[in-house]
Amino acid sequence: MLNAGLMRKPLSGLQRINQYKAELKRPLKEFKYYHLFQSIVMACLLTVFFSCKNDLREIAAMDFSDTIPDVSAKNIDFTFSDSAKVQVRLTGPVMHAYEGDDPYMVFPEGFMVQFYDSVFNVTSTITGDYGIHYREKRIMEAKRNVVVINYKTGERLDTEELIWDQNKELIFSHKFVKITSEDGVIFGDGLEAEQDFSKRRIINPSGEIEVKEEEE
Repeated sequence: MLNAGLMRKPLSGLQRINQYKAELKRPLKEFKYYHLFQSIVMACLLTVFFSCKNDLREIAAMDFSDTIPDVSAKNIDFTFSDSAKVQVRLTGPVMHAYEGDDPYMVFPEGFMVQFYDSVFNVTSTITGDYGIHYREKRIMEAKRNVVVINYKTGERLDTEELIWDQNKELIFSHKFVKITSEDGVIFGDGLEAEQDFSKRRIINPSGEIEVKEEEE
């Protein structure tokens, strides 16, 4: 015997029609939401695609010819001679060469320039953490921790930037300089000197120098 409280009242014909219409509307509503979500996703993807496409066009339009070296080499060793006699030697762990109207070489990991006398003795050296050598102009720029040492006088120059003009056989700097010798330390706002550091002129010099008195 069934419990009368659990028995359901049969639906009328009108109620069955309304229920059928509701069941038809539910998948149509879900279908609309699905396509709306799909449209939003596609719009986002298209935006990203065209944005990337524009970026790629901009990248493709850029000129990287000045940043890509024509030649790269390790452990380079150049010598500059006059009348078959080696006067200067340039070495470095890494060198990038760039051709063009103004060819130049870059030494991104440092370099050393050695100057020789007539009997091939090293008279002075220039070292730096970074260097650029302009081949046609015969000018080299040294930057960061630049040190010049004169082995004949025992003097040392420290600065952050130095220019070596091979044609004029001069070195000069417009940066702060420090010159250390056995007589003391001199500071300046720049200097001009012979490339072997034998003669020099310091701009706005300051410091302390020990003056030795001559014995009578």
